[in-house]
Amino acid sequence: MRVPVDRVLLDERFLGAGLGDETASWSTWLAVLRAAFALPLSDADRATFLEVAGGRELPARRVRELWAVIGRGGGKSRMAAALSVYLALFQKHKLAPGEVGHVLVLAASRDQAAVVFGYVLGFLRASATLAGEIESETVSEVRLCNGVVIGVHANSFRTVRGRTLLACVFDEVSVWRDETTASPDIETYRAVLPSLTRTNGMLIGISTPYRRTGLLYAKHRDHFGVDGDDVLVVQGPTQQFNPTIGTELIEAAIAADPEGARSEWEGTFRVDISAFLDDALIDAAVEHGRPAELPPRSGVIYKAFADPSGGRGDAYALCIGHREQGGRVVCDAIRGRKPQFDPAEVTREYADLCRQYGCREIVTDNYSAEWVVAAVKEAGLRHRRSDMAKSARYIEGLPLFARGLVSLPDNAKLLRELRLLERRTHRSGKDSVDHPRAGSDDHANALFGMLRLCTGKFDPHEGMPHWWRHMQTSPEGDAAARAWRDARLCRPQHPPNVVPGTVPSMIDFQALEPKPLPEGLSRRYGPPRIW
Repeated sequence: MRVPVDRVLLDERFLGAGLGDETASWSTWLAVLRAAFALPLSDADRATFLEVAGGRELPARRVRELWAVIGRGGGKSRMAAALSVYLALFQKHKLAPGEVGHVLVLAASRDQAAVVFGYVLGFLRASATLAGEIESETVSEVRLCNGVVIGVHANSFRTVRGRTLLACVFDEVSVWRDETTASPDIETYRAVLPSLTRTNGMLIGISTPYRRTGLLYAKHRDHFGVDGDDVLVVQGPTQQFNPTIGTELIEAAIAADPEGARSEWEGTFRVDISAFLDDALIDAAVEHGRPAELPPRSGVIYKAFADPSGGRGDAYALCIGHREQGGRVVCDAIRGRKPQFDPAEVTREYADLCRQYGCREIVTDNYSAEWVVAAVKEAGLRHRRSDMAKSARYIEGLPLFARGLVSLPDNAKLLRELRLLERRTHRSGKDSVDHPRAGSDDHANALFGMLRLCTGKFDPHEGMPHWWRHMQTSPEGDAAARAWRDARLCRPQHPPNVVPGTVPSMIDFQALEPKPLPEGLSRRYGPPRIW
């Protein structure tokens, strides 16, 4: 049967039993749903709709997509559950014999999916009429007597394929995460669209906004306040969609964190967080078709940077690369080991790889634990902590991507982490770069550490002994080196006041004069000789 959505939500025989006495607080939601399903609106509803829809005209027919950008606590998950029940039971569906139709609610995680599924069961069981429509239940699905299944799952663009989708609800789509792709919202949207098109099903996206990227932001940018009958986008603060939330709580949150709280409670996209690297810059740096690891070449100086891990929470990543003539930096090899693992064993494995590339030193993050120093030395390599913080390395390496001076392998884990890096502007005006909440950047950190090593200030004395570096870089050592070179020209058998096996530092060579050279010859100075 087909019954108007507002009647179903308000009727205590149906979904109104689950809403209870709170129906008055859902007035904004009801105005939006009446407009989305092309139902008549009162003057008050019309005014409310124009306020949350950016002043656009009312749709002439039921929209194909509804996107609701709403502050935290605005009843999004409960409305997602209510709409899934309505679309499964109160809409006509044409199914072939044996065909099973699905109304899917996709959440950001399994825990959030369990919360929404609890709301679905609550709406069904609260009404005696709706409870009689339940045929069977599982931990995440309800099979109804009309042959339709309401399923609530964590988002996955793989598992939604191959089903007959009658409707789909994206819950908290702005914070979806997936280990295999940087844009799970867009991938899932592409996966469900063909099936919804075939069944003329409705797609509903409900979420608190986050940063200005992704599917929710794209829909808001392209359709908010724009007339049309296919896509409707509404936006509003928490109190507009749920007036039961107290003002004091919201004001205290905004005072503590203005940007974050405005996004959470006022339903606005954050301006202090943006994508660090554009997709175009990352795609331009990837060399498709090249091996995952390039073989070592003679005559090339390689650098190695590692982001160690203790083997429990984060991955242990290593990146080896080199700089070519012209300033182009090539990522020759990048590896990462997921937990659980033995950190000492992984360190030995990475040390063997570094030796293949002629690297005698591994540089790690400046916050590396002491066990890293011991493990690297035990593996036979020198260890050095980076002289720059992770965020500063990210910002310093950005111009290399902008100028097209980075060559990367087609490493899915690395590319995902690069696309998800976030740039935050703090109250002080300074920027920082890090991974998003509940994310990781182990491979990206190792890559930018390698870029820093390959493009840092050139050191002409790299690899020389400590005493040689001291003589070449300190005023006292430089004076002693010049005196020693002058002394060698006179070939003294045993310079005075010199202890055998040491480098002279305080010698009076004023009385020593170099021998004159024949005309046309010049002196060439070399390193000092050890007596």
